[in-house]
Amino acid sequence: MTEVKIAFVGAGSVVFTQGLLADLFAFPELGHARIALHDIDEERLATAEGAARHIADERGAKPTITAHLDRRAALEGADFVVNTVQVGMNDATRTDFDVPARYGVRQTIGDTLGIGGIFRALRTFPVLRGLAEDMAELCPHALLLNYTNPMAMNVLYLSRIAPALRVTGLCHSVYWTMHDLSQLVGVPFEEVSYLAAGVNHQAWVLRFERDGRDLHPLLDAAIAKDPGLLRRVRVDMYRRLGHYPTETSEHSAEYVPWYLHHDTEIERLRLPVGAYLGIIEENTAEYERTRRALLAETPLPVEGTMEYAPQVIHSVVTGTPRTIYGNVPNRGLIDNLPADSVVEVPCLADALGVQPTRVGSLPPQCAALNSAYVSVTDLVVRAATDGDPRHIRHAAMADPATAAALPVERIWDLCDDLVRAHRELLQPELREELGH
Repeated sequence: MTEVKIAFVGAGSVVFTQGLLADLFAFPELGHARIALHDIDEERLATAEGAARHIADERGAKPTITAHLDRRAALEGADFVVNTVQVGMNDATRTDFDVPARYGVRQTIGDTLGIGGIFRALRTFPVLRGLAEDMAELCPHALLLNYTNPMAMNVLYLSRIAPALRVTGLCHSVYWTMHDLSQLVGVPFEEVSYLAAGVNHQAWVLRFERDGRDLHPLLDAAIAKDPGLLRRVRVDMYRRLGHYPTETSEHSAEYVPWYLHHDTEIERLRLPVGAYLGIIEENTAEYERTRRALLAETPLPVEGTMEYAPQVIHSVVTGTPRTIYGNVPNRGLIDNLPADSVVEVPCLADALGVQPTRVGSLPPQCAALNSAYVSVTDLVVRAATDGDPRHIRHAAMADPATAAALPVERIWDLCDDLVRAHRELLQPELREELGH
């Protein structure tokens, strides 16, 4: 597989695509890979292609790079498919924030759970169905590596509509959490052993050790020395739950009912309401800088990202074993979460693919929060697979942060407004407005 074919779907996410390619081309064994870039935006696709060629030159790689507005041409014969699509792009994301804000619903990131995550999923599902159908025909044995959020909803949807598809969801949150915690306690990351498990963006650090010695006492001491750390949501959750969550405070605040609905908590924990709107503006600006630099033939330097997809691909191609964290159907991996939910657990990547590790039971207080999360996820997916628009409202009613902010009639009104706003991106059965 020295000339392995890797298709990038949503390659117009140029900055992210660049990082992934920089990591890929750092592996000599992948230097002659066939890279097929797909996007529906012609300008972004051309920018991604130019960036890919520059990175290959910088890394001394000799890949075959092709660019395709037609997804099927990119997928044909692929060994790996990396999905980074964002359906609706920035305009849809702004809608996900602006409409709920008029109802008094506060969000920080809005891409995983909550009302923003629900509608991001619903407009992504039709694209995922098309992708799965194309892969079944054109590259049925390919490994799909999904980065598109909401991760758990997307992977669960794919597992239900295309159970034969080999899909793993990849996210950097566990890696960077453990990297940062290692810095906080003053222990080199390379010397740390850890175990985390749960659901995407709400997994939990279950073990944190160096040479078999628990590092949590050092973490507790570091927190005690820095009062500023007490003003972070996930430190607050760690102190109360006993296990550190593996996503940022901005993310973590959205998956529970305790923080965003209260002005005092927003101030105490310095929560940046609407933070993702600033992030997408910066992403757009970074894309424009990259595009202009390529046109001027002065490409910007690109650093590696330590993302999992290039590591997985290298492991499968070369047989090099690695442990990564993946989002996969539960199927007995975590005992006290539903068997048909999607969980985030350590996985072995090697020549056989991605093989998840059984964890057993989570601490009950962690499982309780994850259970609320997976209930919302299940209802959103059922809305699409059953074609039942009522399940959209049921998901919003079950969502902890939305339910904390609104009475039930306003939740249904909000769903109607978002259905109206996103109508053309939703599958036809879900476009109905239901009122109360």
